[in-house]
Amino acid sequence: MELLVLLGLALLAVPVLLVVALVKLSGLRQRVVELEIAVDALRRGPVATSARADSASADAMSRVVSPPLRDDGAPRPASVGPGVEAAPASASQPYAAVERGTAGPVHPAPAGELPPPRTPPPPAPAPPGMVERAAAAVRRWFTTGNVPVKVGMLVLLAGVGALLKYASDQGWLAVPVSLRLAGVAAAAVAGLVFGWRRRASHRSFALSVQGGMIGILLLVVFAAYRQFDLLPPSLAFAASVVLVAATGVLAVAQNARALAVFAILAGFLAPIWLSTGGGNHVALFAYYAVLNAAILAIARFRAWRELNLLGFAFTFGIATLWGVLSYAPAHYASAQSFLALFFAFYLLIPLLYARRRAPARRDIVDGALVFGTPLVAFSLQAGLLHDRTMALALCALGLGALYAMLARALLQRPGHAVLVQSYALLAVGFATLAVPLALSAQATACVFALEGAVLVWLGLRQQRRWPQVSGVGLQLAAAVAYMLAGPLPFGAVVMPFAHGRFAGGMLIAVAGLATAWSFRQAGSRSLAGIAYGWGVAWWLGIWAAELLRVAPAAMEPDLLLVLAIGSGWLAAELHRRRPERMLAATFFTALLAAVPLALWQSSVHAQPFAGHGAWAWAVFVICGLRGLACLRSGDASIARAAQFAWWLLWPLLLSLLGSWLAGRFGLGAGWWSLAVVAPWLLVTALALWRWTWLARPLGDAFAPARGALLCTFQVLLLLWWLPALRSAGDASPLPWLAVLNPLDLAQFAMLALLARWLWSEDAPDAWTRHRLPLLAAAGFLLLTAITLRGAHHWGGVAWDAGLPSSGLAQAALTVVWSVLGVLGWVLGSRRGHRALWLAGALLMAVVLAKLVLVDRGHLGNLWGIASFIAYGLLCTVVGFFAPAPPRAVHATEQPA
Repeated sequence: MELLVLLGLALLAVPVLLVVALVKLSGLRQRVVELEIAVDALRRGPVATSARADSASADAMSRVVSPPLRDDGAPRPASVGPGVEAAPASASQPYAAVERGTAGPVHPAPAGELPPPRTPPPPAPAPPGMVERAAAAVRRWFTTGNVPVKVGMLVLLAGVGALLKYASDQGWLAVPVSLRLAGVAAAAVAGLVFGWRRRASHRSFALSVQGGMIGILLLVVFAAYRQFDLLPPSLAFAASVVLVAATGVLAVAQNARALAVFAILAGFLAPIWLSTGGGNHVALFAYYAVLNAAILAIARFRAWRELNLLGFAFTFGIATLWGVLSYAPAHYASAQSFLALFFAFYLLIPLLYARRRAPARRDIVDGALVFGTPLVAFSLQAGLLHDRTMALALCALGLGALYAMLARALLQRPGHAVLVQSYALLAVGFATLAVPLALSAQATACVFALEGAVLVWLGLRQQRRWPQVSGVGLQLAAAVAYMLAGPLPFGAVVMPFAHGRFAGGMLIAVAGLATAWSFRQAGSRSLAGIAYGWGVAWWLGIWAAELLRVAPAAMEPDLLLVLAIGSGWLAAELHRRRPERMLAATFFTALLAAVPLALWQSSVHAQPFAGHGAWAWAVFVICGLRGLACLRSGDASIARAAQFAWWLLWPLLLSLLGSWLAGRFGLGAGWWSLAVVAPWLLVTALALWRWTWLARPLGDAFAPARGALLCTFQVLLLLWWLPALRSAGDASPLPWLAVLNPLDLAQFAMLALLARWLWSEDAPDAWTRHRLPLLAAAGFLLLTAITLRGAHHWGGVAWDAGLPSSGLAQAALTVVWSVLGVLGWVLGSRRGHRALWLAGALLMAVVLAKLVLVDRGHLGNLWGIASFIAYGLLCTVVGFFAPAPPRAVHATEQPA
């Protein structure tokens, strides 16, 4: 008992001792780390370690870097290890200087004192985005200048306008409206004079007051004319002109951008506040014309971009709103006049803006107005001319000519390069836009596609990106225009391939292929591939659509087959002259497309060569062989893949033909299976014994594909062979004979080809390692199937789910399996092949289990009894010829 207690205590002490040992090892490891840090500090200087040493490491450093003094008072070198002394501090300074990047003399740090760690410079701030700039502008407006006055003037302006309208609607004031308006005008004039007199001492305050008062005066004038009919139109218009002109003069004279913005803002808002919804659009747009004239006059002297954008947004925004809500055909003349006037204003304003910029900054153009004005104006013009497409096309052409002349006029003036490019781009854009407006969709597609291909070619030659992008965009626009035109009307009588829709689609395809060629010449393979795919898709789509339109339904797959191989042959001919992977891939794709087309032919006219299929496949053979010969130059991998597909296609075609022939002559299922698989057996035999026949026309270049081709053939044959085991193998009109019937012969031929392949150099290792078990299992399955077929054909047992329960079938299986087991048992014993002996013994054991579990139920009939007797006799034969397993064990395979 005590011994057990002591043993238990000893076992408990083991983990405790392990923990103590681990703690000690951890302490030693920490000490080693401290010493390594100290050594690194002495070698590289203190700067490298000061930023990443912890408190324990810092203590170790202080002990190593600050050594005790020698007898002469100098610091003694710290001992790093046995027989090793650290370098003096002065020796490490040059390295520290190099690390810090200093070029001057190095001043050593005091002993025991570490310099502060080097702080990396902060990263450069990212440039502000559009939202940040807008927020900064709003923040500056509310934080600089006289903010209370700014806000107060805006609120006062809105309040006065609302007060005037509300007072008029409610009738609260008994004072005549004319006197009320006069009082408001007098107060506004007084405020304006006050602001003018304070312009020097309180500039921000004075400018805000002036702007607000000008806006109120404009509001009063417009209200007196429009709301209360106190002023005739001419006098109201004259007063507005005077006020706006005065605003411009004040703003320019005082260089006051805020004054101009306040005044223009008030002027544009006045008609909105006082509108009743049924006003005169002529007066409204005349008023806006005066305001825009003031903006144009100010742009002559000041480059105030905010003012220009404000006028543009209000003018065209309100014009668009009016056009949507109130425009009628009767307003065309006046609306057209004002639209032309506003377009002229904002066509000139960017020119004046660029002219007022500093010479070094004239390339900075006002893009919002340069591009926004023609786009918005032309959109409004399209609304006015929505039912007159030719007039709209001429308008677009005129705009293109106008911008071309502007670009030409500014071309010789320095500092306007960006503006010239912008005008040139607008000229090309509007000239291009005139095409679809004036021509049909087919003609539009032609022009757009050709122009796009030319622009891409020109942009690549000049190494300019915008023409390339424009060219691609034009080709996409051509496709959209073509699609929007829709198909030809049903029942339209047009000559095949000789109408605008076919020509337009072909030009889109040719333009895409030309673009691919341009990109390929420039070295852009990825873009060339995309453009080539686009062009080929349009080529095939247009041809296929036209063929399907004019051809009868029975000819559709035949014609499409000719189209596919013809297109592939053309690509292969181009590949022969200028090897290109995309061209070879086109021919390869054409061969792949033949598979679904062959199946389509079989569904339309029973087999691929019926109807017009014979001449279609004749064309296919000629173009295919020529295409394969053309692929001998260039990429060999695609050429091998194409010939690989070629030798998979023809057995498929012959199988479809054989299937039709078997059905046509009423042959049994066994003949049908033989007709389907015979082409595959033939090409497999050729690949094994006559490879040179299959290697043509590529020749030796096709040799690397032999292994993959044979493996594919064998896999396809296995996929047929396994389901064929479930077939009864009807040999009608001939009687069924075991082995000597079409299905059994085909299956044995397949096993012979499989065995030949497995013992060849072309078979993969994964197959050859298991070739004997694979062939043995396949032979066993085939003999089992033949046995069951014999029970069906000779014994009259139905070939259905009840076949396994038949006594005849079970007895036949018992006898055949027993014979196989006995042969394996005897041959293995006689030849000393232990594996074969074990296989026979195992099969006999399986048969015995079958007798006990299955055949026992058939002991009441002769077939069950015969199976038991046969098994007993065979076991007796085994006991006589091979009573024991062979003594020798062979590690290698022994051929039978």
